[in-house]
Order: sequence, then C-alpha cells, then structure tokens
Amino acid sequence: MTAIANRYDFVLLFDVIRGNPNGDPDAGNMPRIDPETNHGLVSDVSLKRKIRNYVDFAHAGEDGLHIYVEDGSILNDKHRQAYRALRPSDAKVDKDAKLNPKDDAEAKKLTDFMCRNFFDVRTFGAVMSTGVNCGQVRGPAQLTFAQSIEPIVPQEISITRMAATNEAEKKQKAEGDDSVDRTDNRTMGRKHIVPYGLYRAHGFISAKLAERTGFGEADLALLFKALEEMFEHDHSAARGEMASRKLIVFKHALPLGNAPAHALFERVKVGRNIDGASRDVKDPRINNAPPARAFSDYIVEIDRAGLPDGVEIIERL
Repeated sequence: MTAIANRYDFVLLFDVIRGNPNGDPDAGNMPRIDPETNHGLVSDVSLKRKIRNYVDFAHAGEDGLHIYVEDGSILNDKHRQAYRALRPSDAKVDKDAKLNPKDDAEAKKLTDFMCRNFFDVRTFGAVMSTGVNCGQVRGPAQLTFAQSIEPIVPQEISITRMAATNEAEKKQKAEGDDSVDRTDNRTMGRKHIVPYGLYRAHGFISAKLAERTGFGEADLALLFKALEEMFEHDHSAARGEMASRKLIVFKHALPLGNAPAHALFERVKVGRNIDGASRDVKDPRINNAPPARAFSDYIVEIDRAGLPDGVEIIERL
C-alpha cells in the first residue's frame, strides 16, 4: 500500500449525556478529572480502544485489517504469525519459546509483516518485543487526552439489585420468613455519571512515519470514519449517550506540514451559546447562565482568515 503523502492534524469534539466517558480504576471508576481545574479527561488509550473496536466490527477477518491489541488476546501468539510466515519449516516457531530475528533483514521483514496485517500497528504503532520479538513501530497517528470544554461535576448514583443470590434465600422469601428483611435481597452499588460534558481531543497524522508502516489513503479514510462513528457501536448503560459532534481536519500540502499544529488548533474556538452569540467559557457573563446540558449550548467557530499557504480545512462532521 502506498503511504499517504500529506500531513494531517485534526480536532475531535464529542460529548456525553448522563454517562461516564472514561472511568478511573484508581478512583472507584469515577470519571477522570483534572484536580486543579475540574475539567473532565478521557485518555488517548480509551479513544484508541474505540477506534480498534469499530475497525474490528466493520472489517473483522479482512486481510490487512486485523487488530493487534484485542481483549484477552495473547500478543506473542500474534508475533508467532510473522515468524511462521517467514520460517514455515522452523519447528521452534510453534513451541512456547522466545524468538528473535536472525539479522537486521529478517527483523525488518517481521516488522513489515505486522504492519501489513494489523491495522492498529500500521496506524498507532506498537512495542512487539515481548518474548517473541517483532521489533517496535512508531505509528503515524497519535491522539491527545481529551479535555472537557468546561469543568464537570461528576455525580454518584446509588443502585440496588433485587434478585436473590441463591436458592436458600429465594425459598426463605417465598415462605414468608419474617427474619429475612426485604433489603436482604438487595446489593447496593454505585454508578458515576457526568450530567453533560463536551470534550475536545487533538490528533496528528505524520506522512513521514506513515512511510515506515505503510499507512495509506484507505487507512486514513477508515481512521476518520472510525472517529466519526466509534461511539455508535460503544453504547452501554455506563457510558450513557456519547456522540462525535465535530471532526475538523487540517490537511497539509507537504509531508512535513505547512504550519505548526498548535497554531491551527487555535483557529477552532468553542464558546458558550448565550442568546445566539458565542461567549468564551471564561467570560464572567456566562456565570448567570444555566449549566450546559446539550451540544446546542455551545457554538463552534473556525477562523479561516489568513490560513497558511498549503493548508486546507476539511469539516467531516
């Protein structure tokens, strides 16, 4: 596959309604938060997981679109696929033993096999030297942590379970045993939600790194498609309603780019919708406004004036 010839930077806006976009396991699965600003956070790993899941849902089993990092998968088994392809008559390949390339030429072939067959290796890169060594790859597509536009106020909701846990408990209730209180069948639990949050993430796609992995135009189109639709296939009671709202892409004419990414990102401004006008979220005039509870409570503006030569803005959502 011919690698892409253009650099891309992009801004992704997505929101959550009454859900937990990315729980922190070290904090009782509470929504991730910046303790200094109270802005919500969603890790880059979480977003990449959703992209991987979308590609797997849409193209499971297709050549070149396999997923390397899967739930419950054994990474070394996938490394062995590369060795098996290069050393079909080597009995050691199928044994539970460490494997290393014989020389630099074979090392490159092993890495190329992984890039060619696994979409997420070709896109995000991977460390593939865990016992069965297929090298390391730095991927062309990278994402930042997403941060909410405004501070969030996570809420903790109590829930209960009504079902009996065993036959003895069920029989006691059926026989009207007064010693079994109604609450004995209930197990208390907690759910953490964000009433509403609009999150912003930035992404970078390097044409020069794409040359090393073979990340091509078809991969690029699939990546953007996944960013647009990944939440549609990730709904759950825990995550509430999540949706991609805006995907704004900056396409560079040159492989190395025509402008710094941060300068392009600054052209995308998200303000509160106050009486039809966009107000900076730090503007004191929004203090008297009700808290944001929908995407329509925000206005997204793109400054197109004086756009650097060789940079094109593409609004995909």
